[in-house]
Amino acid sequence: MNFDDKSYMIPESAFPVPMILDTDTYNEIDDQFALIYALLTPERVNLRGVTAAPFLNSRSTSPGDGMEKSYCEIVRIIELMGFAGRVPAYRGATSFLADCKTPIHSEAVDFIIAEAKQARVRGEKLFVVAIGAITNVASALLTAPEIASDLVVVWLGGHDYNQADNREFNLYEDVSSAQIVIDSEVAFVRIPCNHVASALTNSGEELGRELSDCGEPGKYLYTIFKEYVEEHKCVDKVIWDISAVSYLTSPQATEWEIVPREKLQSDSSWDAPDTARKMLIARKINRETLFCDIYSRLRSHVKGYPTDRL
Repeated sequence: MNFDDKSYMIPESAFPVPMILDTDTYNEIDDQFALIYALLTPERVNLRGVTAAPFLNSRSTSPGDGMEKSYCEIVRIIELMGFAGRVPAYRGATSFLADCKTPIHSEAVDFIIAEAKQARVRGEKLFVVAIGAITNVASALLTAPEIASDLVVVWLGGHDYNQADNREFNLYEDVSSAQIVIDSEVAFVRIPCNHVASALTNSGEELGRELSDCGEPGKYLYTIFKEYVEEHKCVDKVIWDISAVSYLTSPQATEWEIVPREKLQSDSSWDAPDTARKMLIARKINRETLFCDIYSRLRSHVKGYPTDRL
């Protein structure tokens, strides 16, 4: 595959590209949308597997508990979508990194390394789309640093470089891991949360209307969305994580810019970028394009069309 690390362009002839989704799926309710979106796009994404990332918030008692709950949620979604036995799931780290030198071994790390090496043999890049704390990816790079040239890491994490407060969940949970990935030689794509992915707000009214004819997967997405907004006493909810998957599924929905690669301080703040190294960053996302694509694909899926091509 003639992937250009400088332009971050993927030739249409290269699709579907091999991808791993690394996700803290039980953390909120938006990872489920992202996983379903990846499953619905076989002409763009060859989803090799899904790895469970650790998280710690009110929905978990420890990072390891968060990872295990995420793993179970991944399996639930894969089964709900009819992909059981075709898309594997792997458990990831049970804690965050203690420093920038010591990896945490897991089956997710072994899987990422193995897939990266297989992609190299095929002459391809492996795309790792990370939508949580990036512990598993960092551990894979620490364990096998030679795979850096085989990876394109797409990460939803941090806010805009110019924003003073950069205390964003995916970033601050494991700053060491973020530093490792950003400082590595991987081709790096970042979607900022505030002012970029935050455009992907949705409401129970819209989802109730659009998912009503989307079978059991649509019913599940609507149910967990309603439970979330009722628990948090809100009306709308940002479906953050579809932004990262969309780099592969619907890149035209986003305005992208190649910029000097940012440096990350241990306090989660951005430092002056490294002008000698580049990265791709999302600037603006068209929410209607992404949500319409998901709704259309999910309707077709429950009617039995896309699965025949997988």
